Amino acid sequence: MIPYGRQDITQADVDAVLDVLQSDFLTQGPMVPRFEQSVARHVGASHAVAVNSATSALHIACLALGLGPGDRLWTSPITFVASANCGLYCGATIDFVDIDSCTYNLCPQALERKLEQAEREGTLPKVVVPVHLCGQPCDMAAIHALSQRYGFKIVEDASHAIGGKYRGEFIGNCRYSDITVFSFHPVKIVTTAEGGMALTNDLELANRMNLLRSHGITRDPVQMTCESDGPWYYQQIDLGFNYRMTELQAALGVSQMERLDQYVARRHHLARRYDELLAGLPVTTPWQHPDSYSGLHLYVIRLRRDKLDKSHRQVFESLRERGIGVNLHYIPVHTQPYYQRMGFLPGDFPQAESYYREAISLPMFQTMTESQQNQVIAALREVLT
Repeated sequence: MIPYGRQDITQADVDAVLDVLQSDFLTQGPMVPRFEQSVARHVGASHAVAVNSATSALHIACLALGLGPGDRLWTSPITFVASANCGLYCGATIDFVDIDSCTYNLCPQALERKLEQAEREGTLPKVVVPVHLCGQPCDMAAIHALSQRYGFKIVEDASHAIGGKYRGEFIGNCRYSDITVFSFHPVKIVTTAEGGMALTNDLELANRMNLLRSHGITRDPVQMTCESDGPWYYQQIDLGFNYRMTELQAALGVSQMERLDQYVARRHHLARRYDELLAGLPVTTPWQHPDSYSGLHLYVIRLRRDKLDKSHRQVFESLRERGIGVNLHYIPVHTQPYYQRMGFLPGDFPQAESYYREAISLPMFQTMTESQQNQVIAALREVLT
C-alpha cells in the first residue's frame, strides 16, 4: 500500500535522538529551546513555544488571547476537529465560515458577510482561526484587514503549512496574525513523532503560553507574588497543563528542520508532476493562489462527478483495493454528531459540503518516488476511465 503520507527518518535523526538518550536530560533540557529557536529563526517570528501537539498549541493560544465563556471562535468547517475544539476547551461558542471554492480555505468574502451580520446582532467573534488547508495559506491580508475593522484576534492554524510562504514570506512570521500554530505529527512535513508549536511576535503572549504549557508554574522571581524561599522554590500562579515537549522530540525536530526546504521543494516537484499526469482525467487538480507557495502537506483532487458513472465512495474504495492509500481531508466539522447536537445542520456551509462529496487526498510525501507516483496515476486511470 502506498500511504497518503509518510515520515522520513534518516540516520542523522536517529543519531540526534540517541545523543539525547545518552545525555542528562530527557525532558526540560537545552534541546527544546534549540528547536524553538530553529523554527522561529527559519520563519521569522520573535518567539516560539514548543508543546506536545498542535492541539495543545491551539488551546494555549486561545487561552493566552483571553478566550473564555461568553466569547466566540470562528474557523473553517474543512479542517481537523481540533481547530474548533480548542475554543470549546476554553468554554467559548463555536461557529464556522464557509470555504472558498478554489483554495478550500476559509473564504474572506464569506467572513466579511458573516461579520457584518454578527456586528448587527452583537455576536462578533473574539478569535478567528484560519486554516491553511493542504499547506496553502489563506488570504491573510484580507482576513487581517477585517480583524482591524471588527476587533477579533487571529490564530493561524498552519498545521499543514510549515515551509510554505505567503506573499514571499514564510508562513509563521505572524505578520497578519497574533499567533501561528504548527504541527509535527508523523505525516506532516517535518515530524517530532508528536508535537506542535505556537509562534508569536508578542512577548506577553509568549510568556503566557510558556506558563500555560507547564502547569501554570514559574521559577521566575519577577512573576512570583512574594519573595522566593530559596533555590528550590516555585509558584503556581495560574491553572496550566502538562503540555511540554520532550527533549527526544525536540532533537528529532532540530534534525528534521535542516531538510525542511528540501522537503517542500520535493513536494512541489511531485505536485507539478501530478498536475501534468492528471490532465485529461475527470478530476479537478489543486489550484494555487499566486500569492502563495504551499507547504503541500496534501495533494487533494476533486472528482468531476458529472463526468463519472461511479460514486465518490466507489472511486475511493477502488483505489484502496489497488494499493493506493488515499484519504479524505476532511469531514466538515459541523456535520459531526457532537457539533450537530449544538444545532448545526447539513446545508449550513454548502461549499464545504460540496467539497466533501468530491475530495480525495492522493499520496504525497517527500520520499515518494516517481515510480510510486506512476502507480497512483495508473490506478486512477483504471478506476476513472
